[in-house]
Amino acid sequence: MIRFHDRKRMRRRTALGILAVLPFAVMGNPADPAAGAETAHHAVTPLKDAPFVQDGDVKCLKSALENGDPDSGPSTYLLKASAGCRVAPHYHTAEEQLIVIQGSVLTGMNGMHSVTLTAGGIAVMPAKAVHWFRCSGKDPCLMAVTFNQKYDIVWVALDSQP
Repeated sequence: MIRFHDRKRMRRRTALGILAVLPFAVMGNPADPAAGAETAHHAVTPLKDAPFVQDGDVKCLKSALENGDPDSGPSTYLLKASAGCRVAPHYHTAEEQLIVIQGSVLTGMNGMHSVTLTAGGIAVMPAKAVHWFRCSGKDPCLMAVTFNQKYDIVWVALDSQP
């Protein structure tokens, strides 16, 4: 039987292990002949080949769908934000998990102080939690964002509630 503290330690090690390999999984290995290869179960895409497109609402933001179908279920995106890029307060029906890969990202949620995250930093925004972020350093930011169900976005004023 696994004790509570052992389970907690195992979850932490698993999370750290995922964070340790994420940049390599996202960037790929140029010496690997299978880089960029797709199978029925997964795709490996070097960062230079990620299909980034301009965001329709936030002009300083580009996104690349890496996994899933945002119109019907869970999905994962890479986001590129130029230095100073601000994403206004909003929420999603889905839970959002954001992992910073490069840069400094100032993020916050209603009822909490904003926090600056750097490479490896994680923010988890519960479903319908109003949140925002800004690429706060002098350099561009790169983030991985996952949604646990269909993607939507609702823009809000800071004083309004979902």
